[in-house]
Amino acid sequence: MATSELYSKHARVWLPDATEVWKSAELIKDYTPGALTLSLQLEDGTKVEHKIDPKTNNLPPLRNPNILVGENDLTSLSYLHEPAVLHNLKVRFIDSKLIYTYCGIVLVAINPYESLPIYEPDIIHAYSGQNMGDMDPHIFAVAEEAYKQMARDQRNQSIIVSGESGAGKTVSAKYAMRYFATVSCSSGEANVEERVLASSPIMEAFGNAKTTRNDNSSRFGKYIEIGFDKEHCITGAHMRTYLLEKSRVVFQAHGERNYHIFYQLCASSYLPEFKAFKLGCADDFHCTNQGQSPVISGVNDAKEMRCTRRAFSLLGVGESDQMEIYQILSAILHLSNVEVKDQSADRCSILPDDAHLIVFCELMGVPCAEMSHWLCHRKLKTTTETFVKSVSKMNAVHGRDALAKHIYARLVGWIVNCINNALKSTVKQLSFIGVLDIYGFETFDNNSFEQFCINYANEKLQQQFNLHVFKLEQEEYMKEEIPWTLIDFYDNQPCINLIEAKLGVLDLLDEECRMPKGCDDTWAQKLYNTLLKQNTHFDKPRLSNRAFIIHHFADKVEYQCVGFLEKNKDTVNEEQINVLKKSKFDLLLKLFEDDDKGTGFSNKLTSGRPGPTQKDNKKTVGLQFRQSLQFLMDTLNATTPHYVRCIKPNDHKVPFTLDPVRAVQQLRACGILETIRISAAGFPSRWTYQEFFSRYRVLMKQKDALPDKNQACKNLLGKLIRDQEKYQFGKNKIFFRAGQVAYLEKLRSDKLRLACVCIQKTIRCWLARKKYLRMRQSAVTIQKHVRGHQARSFVKFLRQTRAAVVIQRNMRMWVRRRSYMQLRSAAITIQCMWRVYMARKQYYKLMFEKKVVVIQRWVRGWLAKQHLRRTLKAIVLLQSCVRRMVAKKELKKLKVEARSVEHFKKLNIGMENKIMQLQHKINEQHKENRELSERLSVLEKTHTNERDRQNREIENLRISEQEVKAKAEKVPSLLEQLSFLQHELEITRREKEELQEHAKIFKEQTEQVIDELNMQKNLLISNKDELNKKILEQAQQLTEIKTSSENTRQLEKDLNEERSRYQSLLSEHLHLEERHRDLKEEMSFNINSNKSSLKRTDSNYSSNSSEFSQSLDSTEGEAEDEVETTADLPILLKLQRRVKELEQENRSLWRQLDKREEVQQQKAKEVEEQKTVGRAELDLETLKRQELESENKKLKQDLNELRKSLTNENSDAAPPAPGSLPYNILLEQLSSSNDELEMRKEEVLLLRSHMVRQEALKHRDSLLGETVKLNLSEIPSFQDVDRSTDIHTLNEDGELWLAYEGLKETNRVLESQMQKLEHHHSEKYRKLAEEMNKLRDEKEQQQKLLAESLLLPKGARVEASLKHEITRLTKENLEQMEQQEKQDKAIRKLKKQLKFYMKKVEDFEASAQQTNSASVMSAPVRAVNITRKEKEYQGMLQYKESDASRLLKNLVVDLKPRGVAVSFIPGLPAYIIFMCLRYADSVNDEKRVSTLLNSTISSIKGVIKKKNDFEVVSFWLANSCRLMNCLKQYSGDEGFMMDNTGKQNEHCLINFELSEYHQLFGDLAIQIYRQLIKCTENILQPLILASMLEHETIQGVLGSKPTGLRKRSTSFPEEAVTVEVLLQRLSFFHTIMNQNGMDLDLIKQVVKQQFYIICAITLNHLLLRKDMCSWSKGLQIRYNVWQLEEWLTERELKDCGAKETLEPLIQAAQLLQIKKNTEADARAICNMCSALTTEQIVKILTLYTPVIEFEERVSNTFITTIKSLLKDRTESSTLMMDAKKIFSVTLPFTPSSVALETIQIPTSLNLSFLTRV
Repeated sequence: MATSELYSKHARVWLPDATEVWKSAELIKDYTPGALTLSLQLEDGTKVEHKIDPKTNNLPPLRNPNILVGENDLTSLSYLHEPAVLHNLKVRFIDSKLIYTYCGIVLVAINPYESLPIYEPDIIHAYSGQNMGDMDPHIFAVAEEAYKQMARDQRNQSIIVSGESGAGKTVSAKYAMRYFATVSCSSGEANVEERVLASSPIMEAFGNAKTTRNDNSSRFGKYIEIGFDKEHCITGAHMRTYLLEKSRVVFQAHGERNYHIFYQLCASSYLPEFKAFKLGCADDFHCTNQGQSPVISGVNDAKEMRCTRRAFSLLGVGESDQMEIYQILSAILHLSNVEVKDQSADRCSILPDDAHLIVFCELMGVPCAEMSHWLCHRKLKTTTETFVKSVSKMNAVHGRDALAKHIYARLVGWIVNCINNALKSTVKQLSFIGVLDIYGFETFDNNSFEQFCINYANEKLQQQFNLHVFKLEQEEYMKEEIPWTLIDFYDNQPCINLIEAKLGVLDLLDEECRMPKGCDDTWAQKLYNTLLKQNTHFDKPRLSNRAFIIHHFADKVEYQCVGFLEKNKDTVNEEQINVLKKSKFDLLLKLFEDDDKGTGFSNKLTSGRPGPTQKDNKKTVGLQFRQSLQFLMDTLNATTPHYVRCIKPNDHKVPFTLDPVRAVQQLRACGILETIRISAAGFPSRWTYQEFFSRYRVLMKQKDALPDKNQACKNLLGKLIRDQEKYQFGKNKIFFRAGQVAYLEKLRSDKLRLACVCIQKTIRCWLARKKYLRMRQSAVTIQKHVRGHQARSFVKFLRQTRAAVVIQRNMRMWVRRRSYMQLRSAAITIQCMWRVYMARKQYYKLMFEKKVVVIQRWVRGWLAKQHLRRTLKAIVLLQSCVRRMVAKKELKKLKVEARSVEHFKKLNIGMENKIMQLQHKINEQHKENRELSERLSVLEKTHTNERDRQNREIENLRISEQEVKAKAEKVPSLLEQLSFLQHELEITRREKEELQEHAKIFKEQTEQVIDELNMQKNLLISNKDELNKKILEQAQQLTEIKTSSENTRQLEKDLNEERSRYQSLLSEHLHLEERHRDLKEEMSFNINSNKSSLKRTDSNYSSNSSEFSQSLDSTEGEAEDEVETTADLPILLKLQRRVKELEQENRSLWRQLDKREEVQQQKAKEVEEQKTVGRAELDLETLKRQELESENKKLKQDLNELRKSLTNENSDAAPPAPGSLPYNILLEQLSSSNDELEMRKEEVLLLRSHMVRQEALKHRDSLLGETVKLNLSEIPSFQDVDRSTDIHTLNEDGELWLAYEGLKETNRVLESQMQKLEHHHSEKYRKLAEEMNKLRDEKEQQQKLLAESLLLPKGARVEASLKHEITRLTKENLEQMEQQEKQDKAIRKLKKQLKFYMKKVEDFEASAQQTNSASVMSAPVRAVNITRKEKEYQGMLQYKESDASRLLKNLVVDLKPRGVAVSFIPGLPAYIIFMCLRYADSVNDEKRVSTLLNSTISSIKGVIKKKNDFEVVSFWLANSCRLMNCLKQYSGDEGFMMDNTGKQNEHCLINFELSEYHQLFGDLAIQIYRQLIKCTENILQPLILASMLEHETIQGVLGSKPTGLRKRSTSFPEEAVTVEVLLQRLSFFHTIMNQNGMDLDLIKQVVKQQFYIICAITLNHLLLRKDMCSWSKGLQIRYNVWQLEEWLTERELKDCGAKETLEPLIQAAQLLQIKKNTEADARAICNMCSALTTEQIVKILTLYTPVIEFEERVSNTFITTIKSLLKDRTESSTLMMDAKKIFSVTLPFTPSSVALETIQIPTSLNLSFLTRV
């Protein structure tokens, strides 16, 4: 591939820049080989000409394609050079807000200067168990890789964290240790992880300080080894420190602080325990006020002091030891304030009353005078004598400061030893992971001995890093079996030799320190003379003779020689140390007790210490540091290193701001660019054959896609890249040189671009053709309609013309006809009037004559009728008198005969005959009337015909007469016509006046109507206002209802939270209980093994002991019951005997109570039987009475019908007239029938009285006689009745008295019935009236509203109708609610009555069975064959008390759930245990009941603890719930017995109330449920990530991107895990739960929890994986979610709430696919993503990565818009979903329909010792 192909037009390159280091430019024309310039255009549009050096011909570095920018691994970039690395880090850090990036094996961490939510426990769990390349770069990923390699390879690991001050080294190391403490578990010792983490705040307080670059800068290096055992659990830790900056104790630069502990101590000086230290604020002491910056913003020193003290306590440092530490620190503070007075040039003194010196000596416990003396003097020793010499003020101050530094260094070393002792473990350490937090390369304006040591250490670490990187590259090439050549990399061994070799810098420095008069200047001269010409890495400054320059791997550094010797010697006045050794302060003596040993602290702290008296044995600081550094390097070389390079983005601590110059300096210094250079020298881009085939298959033709993918890749590369040196084929990977992947990406994008152009061309053609066809069709349609319109218009014109002609013709005809008709009408009118006049005249004459005749006729008839009436009246009077006499006789006869029923029947027969006769007569009369009416109609017709004929003849005669007289009488007719017209005119005038009056009246009426309407309008307006008020009130009520419903929802939410909190606390309690039990067992085992002679003694035995203790005793065996001492045995026996006596007395009392209840029940049954006998006779009499009453009613109905037929006016025949013979006959018949009715009534009354008397006589001596209200004592005896009177004939046997009493009783009954009926009718009438009023009101209201709505405009009319509808519906709802409440009350009442009656019926049936059995037993017995019936069981299992443990062992411990779930009924163990419990309850054995239940609980817990399998856990969850439901169902509580059968109610527990065990079994079920969820999570977790995220069903165009050195790995490399595998696992879970008989509600809750786990794990990994945030992955996730929803639909689980738990994942997938450009898109995203938090939305948008070049990244402006729109959201600020969250479970009560008596025990359960009862 030629260079000209890469440097073509539009190619982008990097140009060097002074401020930005590198800036981007684009070629505006192709580069031709040999050209001296490149035509470029910058991003701001500026055109430049870049010159090319003709000697080197180095072109500017090319820029990577946009699709490769922002990658997780820098080695995945195609072009590997400095600008590409810097740009990639800048894009990730500033645009994506990602602080971690891989660079091969190195993790680059940039300090964000802002707290980020990426270190939560959920994120730790998300990274746990994942491969390093699978997740986004993170410190947790490095820690997980180290932990995994330690567990897999059994090799020690180390994490090397380095960087500048302020780059975040300490925080990174702290998070790495937190990760190990979280994912690991302690090995036998409690709180090991907490103690490891507690060392961090202590070391930060004593070793960290504020500098100009960092507020929490580590001023020492430390290496922490975290030990692990064979189970990979933390056993302990060990810490080593390096090069503590002691000079900071006595000196700080401006803007810096001393170590934090001093400021924490001063901030806590107000505490009572610190009063004796006499401290003040930090500004009062010289060693804390030099930097003039005593406060760090955002840091509370007093609070940090509390954290430090808490950490000391956690590490086992007692309060007294802590106070001693603070006492020494206070002494150092006071020592810094000791003032030295200058007496002369070489003499000084300290005032005796110096307060700070006095306090220092008091705190240290040393004499003040002696310490004052040796602060101002020193001892000189010669070979012969010793001198004491005074020192100058400067030397005295230096000596004071040296003493303070020495004391502080010794104190820090002692604290490190304490921490190491606290972190020691007795458990054997198998391996360790070391975390090295060490300073990075440093260069300042004034570099001294500390910077020299720091840079020396970095040289050693860089050499180790280079060798490790080179080794990995070599191993990779050898593994893939490709040829490789030696890669040239920078070797810094010469620089290291310059420092540490013989006659090197350190060697010459130690030699000068041994010289008596050695100084910095002579040492500098030795360096110049020895090294200047021999070593190229050493140089001398031009303008200085007291400095030297060393060329380090990162940069050249100039060191000032001043102070090197003093710092290397680290001398302290020996006499001052001797004074301190005389102290009685224990801790101070401990600090200096190892002076004579010469070892100890050098390994712990390399910051120098005073040596022994022999100077030649003393080690210098440089020697100590070199030895400890060599020991560190040996340790690191023996481990597998992992590198973390921390970068400081800027010097101003601005969040997410990158200074390119500072970043490049650190990248060069930390070796990142060297790593890039080594990678670029070989084959940096590496692809597996499968990845290459998936990515670049688009470049192949169909025939090139061979089944052998390796060969297909080779063929493709042979065609695309001609130079075979640019790539190599390995066994599993393809290796590419730098730039080749970019070239392939360019070819791929070009291919896709051409394909897109082709697709666009085709689509545009299709769209254009579709548009053309649509336009053509539209034109044809328009033409068709226009032509049709023109034709219709022409036809319309023709029709209009023809219509006009027809109208004219008809109009002319009408005018002529109208004139003719007027003339004709006038002539006819005149003729008519004349004829009328003549006819009227003749008519008047005839009428007069006829009326006279009629008057004469009527007068004569009236006179005759008057005579007839007088005659008839006299005759009727005589007849009535005679008939009265006859009727009286007949009445007496009828009264005698009325007593017999036969007579009544005869009368009835006669009455029927009479009615039939009357009916027959009526029919005959109707027939005669019809005949007469027909004859009359015929006569009328003939009469009318004759009259018409005569009228016609008269009319003809009149016409002829008129014709004869027409001419003669023409004039008078005209005159009469004139008068007639005048008369007509007068009539018209009067009519007009009347009309005017009517109009006036109508007008007045109209005005009245208008007034009334106005009044109605005002009334309607007032009603409207009232209705509006009511509507407002109802709206307020609705709002109150809504608020109450919201409150209810909130209460439900609080209840669920409280339930979940309770369940979590319950699980914690049970976990602690199990832990306590395990510890107790271990302790008892240890005690028994060590002291086998000791036995446990119990003081006494309590029958009321706790339930759990009994369960433990029962399961652990009966051995513990035999360890009671002999001294307490008699008391125990007496108590047991007393308990048994009390139990026997209790049983006897219960038996007596049962017998009494049975006697009372038997008496009540006998009373009921007697009542039933009396009721049978009464029922017979009532039947007779009812028959008579029905006959009486029938007669009444017949009479009423007869009356109606007689008085009916609409009948065909007219009724007989009053006074006529038929009328009188009917009246007589009616009166006789009335008499008969009265007789019938008397008979009914007599019969009723007879029934009452019979009832009283029969039951006078029975128990029912008490209830009869008739007083028989008031009935006179038959002997006392006077038989001489007339009553003798009427009152035979006292019937009249009984009839009278019976009538009174019946009257009372009838009156009560009438009153009830009246009350019922009145109530019914009242209800109807209320309904009528209500309907009337509604009607009026509807009319008013209709009138109002008609007056309103259309919009207001709709609103008013809606308001009215709302009010109407609310009223109806309230009424319906009231009716529903009433119905509920009635239903409850009826249910209670039904239960009562059912109980009575059962008692009655039982009594009837007993009577039948008694009658059968009393009957004579004959010999028959007896057949054995099947035994009726009571649903109990009898067992011995000693078999309880055996029962639970066979039924719980040794049971195999699969066989039971498949072969037998679900919940069989629960039923068996409950049947045994029923037996214990029936025998009233409290101890057996409690023992069985407690042992069951403990046994189930033991099984669940041992067998953490889904089948086992779900099986015992179902059985625990079934046993709990059985306890509730058979508890006797009515709330749980509603669905029971009668037989199940008989099986209820009778002696014990076990409601407390309901809660215990509920807690057990909750514990098992939570364990089931955890077991499910453990099974699903490895499947979820692979199936929901990693598996891709869409291959090819949307393939994966280049990944670099750290390749992604799948969870199952052998077999791809798809969603179908996940669904199969879910189906397996669902089937197991159904087979085990788990309740459906509980199954739904488990499925909901499973789907929540799927959603949480998938979303969490999506938020942590940048490569998964793409459009195609969103499509894949939505498809997978759809399959999950389909699975729910198939299992009929859509209503379980599982779909709602997937909502965050669905919205995240939609967010990946939605458009993300405009503000409208942002608003749509905010409305759509309601289930995602703001942090999650921003994180997904930030991580969104285009897979192909046609996609666009999300701009920062769009993300800012999203943040501004979501700023008002009130939600949790956490980034991750809580994958460990378990929803609160509700255990439903589901009664069982299984009858206990039908359950049989399978022989396979080995429960033959149980007997069915």
